[in-house]
Amino acid sequence: MVTDLKKLAYKCALNNAVKHGGKAKESAVIGMIFSLEPKFRKNVQEVIQATKDAVKKVNKMEKDEQIKELERIGKIKSKRKEKKEELEELPEPHKNVVMRFAPSPSGPLHIGHARAAILNYEYTKRYNGKLIIRIEDTDPKKVYPDAYEMIPEDLEWLGVKYDEIVVQSDRIPIYYDIAKEVIKRNGGYICTCEPEKFRNLRDKSIPCPCRNNSVEENLEKWEQMFEMDEGEAVLRIKTDLKHKNPAVREWVAMRIVDAEHPRVGDKYRVFPTMNFAVAVDDHLMGMTHVLRGKDHLANTEKQKYLYKHMEWEPPVFIHYGRVMIEDSQLSTSNIRKKIEKGEYSGWDDPRLGTLRALKRRGIKPEALKKLILEIGIKMADVTVSWEKIYGFNRNIVEKEANRYFFVPNPKKVKIKGLPKNFEGKVVKRPLHPDFHERGYRKLTINKCVYLPTEDISGDGINFRLIDAINVKFEENDVIYHSKSLEDAHKIKAKMIQWLPCDEVIKAKVIMPDASVVKGVVEKNILKEKTNDIVQLERFGFARIDKIDKNEITLYYSHK
Repeated sequence: MVTDLKKLAYKCALNNAVKHGGKAKESAVIGMIFSLEPKFRKNVQEVIQATKDAVKKVNKMEKDEQIKELERIGKIKSKRKEKKEELEELPEPHKNVVMRFAPSPSGPLHIGHARAAILNYEYTKRYNGKLIIRIEDTDPKKVYPDAYEMIPEDLEWLGVKYDEIVVQSDRIPIYYDIAKEVIKRNGGYICTCEPEKFRNLRDKSIPCPCRNNSVEENLEKWEQMFEMDEGEAVLRIKTDLKHKNPAVREWVAMRIVDAEHPRVGDKYRVFPTMNFAVAVDDHLMGMTHVLRGKDHLANTEKQKYLYKHMEWEPPVFIHYGRVMIEDSQLSTSNIRKKIEKGEYSGWDDPRLGTLRALKRRGIKPEALKKLILEIGIKMADVTVSWEKIYGFNRNIVEKEANRYFFVPNPKKVKIKGLPKNFEGKVVKRPLHPDFHERGYRKLTINKCVYLPTEDISGDGINFRLIDAINVKFEENDVIYHSKSLEDAHKIKAKMIQWLPCDEVIKAKVIMPDASVVKGVVEKNILKEKTNDIVQLERFGFARIDKIDKNEITLYYSHK
């Protein structure tokens, strides 16, 4: 029993160390032992002692040595079932479900949009329903023309499939018909009051003079609106003047906008507000459920008044909490201004939270989906750290990413005293430590190598060029010391990456803060293609952005 326990503790410690950056934790290892072999629960003290011994031994190893040893003895396969990604049920009805994702074309999509898109898509998929993409572009001043093409492109990358795409600026005559109908039903009126005067009355729950105009007067003023100047008149929806939220009272449904629309030009001057167009379309398109953030609670209240006036059955409204991403710029209007000023390189600048920026950095849509399904449609606000997103992404790319040496800020050095029988010796490393069938990379030991500048500063320091030889740094010279890993442990050599001078290509890595790390990477990486994710050993995961004859450009993803 003692021997079996020691072997298991050692294996668990190795697995835990490799998974967590080279350092095993006793508590985690004990938990693994009990999970794998419940019989050892009767021998707690022996388990604790075996774990201490194993963790001490494993934590003395270099990370590369741990990986090699784990390859030898094998990884532990978890007995835990993977957590099922399951959204909570929607309220009834569950038949003929129709839902929508309705972005404004003020720019491409960002993480916040991804949540709404994925949730609506997953629910319509679950209930075999219909998903409509509705581009809400009834404010000409906020339309970014390229967004009409960018939004479907972003949805395709996200993996969101839809049944129909509708653009609201194509539907202006429909909104005019409903506007006239709501006036005829005495549910709306044309208001020509000065905005400040109206607000003062509204806040006191006092009707403005226009509210009591007859239906005939309002229909006449509706026709006159098309010849008025911007700000002269609006169509208001009648509500409860004593509603607890003044913003809900007598909300604006139609207004005059003197701006050329990027899509329909100057064909229209009177445009519906978001609340009017949304309510009309949700009804006419047969929405059964409307998912929206709880910041739209007041808008839901507003829209219900229009449903009541028109005698429409409202959909089921479901409000969820906000999701905030740490240190992330999501405002498309602000991003646009900074792109125009040259502060950002474009919509895929790595500092942004746009889907294009995440794609360029190598964040997978599957990682966003896992995050969004985990959060679900809870009412509580959630703040998500980038580390959380990276964790989901790491689980996906870790298996697909081949490994390569990258030497940042390289220093070209000559190894003194290198034995002749070592020159030209080939070092083989697997493309992936878990999938040896993918093949191996080959690096040749030469006198001329590139080493990381920051690693070789200071005299009298011993290094091991990973999988190759041990050297010593003295007075700007790199001197051969020995070859074995055992010697490396004896002289406490630090493991560093290295590259032969004639087997490299220049590389630059664009970091999340848009800074650039320059270096050299092994030429073996040229077997990869643009958009492939690789792991630059001891540096991090990165996506290949561009491959030139003399240089490769990568975007850093995360550790």
